[in-house]
Amino acid sequence: MNLYRTKLSEKLKESLEAVVPIIAIVLIVSFTIAPVPPGILMAFIIGAILLVVGMMFFTLGAEMSMTPMGERIGTRIAQSKRLPVIIGLCFVLGFIITISEPDLQVLAGQVPSVSNMTLILAVAVGVGIFLVAAVLRMLFSKPLSYMLLIFYPVVFILTFFVSKDFLAIAFDSGGVTTGPMTVPFIMALGIGFSAVRSDKYAETDSFGLVSLCSIGPVLAVLLLGIIYHPQGGSYSETVIPDAETSVALWKLFESGIPHYMKEIGGSLLPIILFFTFFQVVSLKLKKKTLIKNLVGILYTYIGLVLFLTGVNVGFMPVGNYLGQVIAGLPYRWVIIPIGMLIGYFIVKAEPAVYVLNHQVEELTDGAISARSMGVSLSVGVSLSVALAMIRVLTGIPILWFLIPGYGVAIGLSFFVPKIFTAIAFDSGGVASGPMTATFLLPLAQGACVAVGGNLVADAFGVVAMVAMTPLITIQILGMVYQLKQQKNGAGVFAGAADAFGALDENAIIEL
Repeated sequence: MNLYRTKLSEKLKESLEAVVPIIAIVLIVSFTIAPVPPGILMAFIIGAILLVVGMMFFTLGAEMSMTPMGERIGTRIAQSKRLPVIIGLCFVLGFIITISEPDLQVLAGQVPSVSNMTLILAVAVGVGIFLVAAVLRMLFSKPLSYMLLIFYPVVFILTFFVSKDFLAIAFDSGGVTTGPMTVPFIMALGIGFSAVRSDKYAETDSFGLVSLCSIGPVLAVLLLGIIYHPQGGSYSETVIPDAETSVALWKLFESGIPHYMKEIGGSLLPIILFFTFFQVVSLKLKKKTLIKNLVGILYTYIGLVLFLTGVNVGFMPVGNYLGQVIAGLPYRWVIIPIGMLIGYFIVKAEPAVYVLNHQVEELTDGAISARSMGVSLSVGVSLSVALAMIRVLTGIPILWFLIPGYGVAIGLSFFVPKIFTAIAFDSGGVASGPMTATFLLPLAQGACVAVGGNLVADAFGVVAMVAMTPLITIQILGMVYQLKQQKNGAGVFAGAADAFGALDENAIIEL
């Protein structure tokens, strides 16, 4: 019990470090250039408290249950060594965890041109297929850069056959699919598969699953756009709460908590059932381990309910309102640096980012630190928000940013260490989580309303922009790392490989 309390206090500290800067920025802006009504501001503060507590429980829960579950399942699937079994189980797993992702359900509800279930099933099939492709890439040790060079051109070719208003939906779907439910499980699955391979490139290849799984939804939704021929997508507008009293304010959260309790319960259930099946058929874990997993799942559940309630009820309205007020100023361009500042800090509050950064640090034995990953991601998201705000103010089509951006990212992949390419393309999907959808997207919406732009074509696509720029910044980090290693001699990974190769046969057998 003392261990759990210690862990919770550690996670609380990490959550506060991630969220307090965002609170400070919003309060400074609210008390200076963009006055906010007291009801909206109080909803934001209460939402921030729920977000901090929710992140605390979620990160501990993911560490205790989601990650170990994914690793064990990945190891068992890989150990079967039967390709049809591996393909079938990976497809089912990708399908299940995608349906479980709450962010996808939110997006589906905002696209009336295609039915909710049709969109969800299409995206789930896309993730299932590409999870299979990602696992096969690992098993057969195929370069990630070559696969990206094949699939992304296909994506951009399809964009010419889809309504420009529907493009934002397609590219945003790739970002929301890889959220707090999906990322810990998929990344852990990759670690499980790498454990079975056990060669010197196994850990490097364990990254890249999230990146390929982010392509599947984009392709699926683009194909839906071609089949259905929608005349553009539309989104439900953010409702600004009118809470004049403390009772009215409480009712906002009181109505939100049961909704997210039901939603997260439904999201976790398929994963629990899948794990239970594996436990009965193959895993046979001890009672103590099972209890630890169950406690972790409970923490994950509590954390996501509190987190999503906080960001959806508290953060979304203030984001929309600030966007309207700032973009309505005579010096509306100020929303670009403000957006950059918010983007820099907001990615630190993404639950899945914590999982990615710490798994990268652990698997590389500290060669790539969680701190350097965090800074690179923050810089990337900061740039993406700046570009998104420029789009809102000018109406520049999203493809003018996406095509050159992905072109640069794929080009860099041929010049940086493989591990950085895989981590970079994983980080793109991870960075574009619920914080982006519930604060940055409403911020862009509000600004677009204020300047009289096309809400669907100009405001949406923020998720896609946030998913793109980390691909470049993380790979630049890789280039810097490579140059430092060349200057100082052999790199960490190369040094380890050389040391292993220098051992005699008897020593290798003993190892």
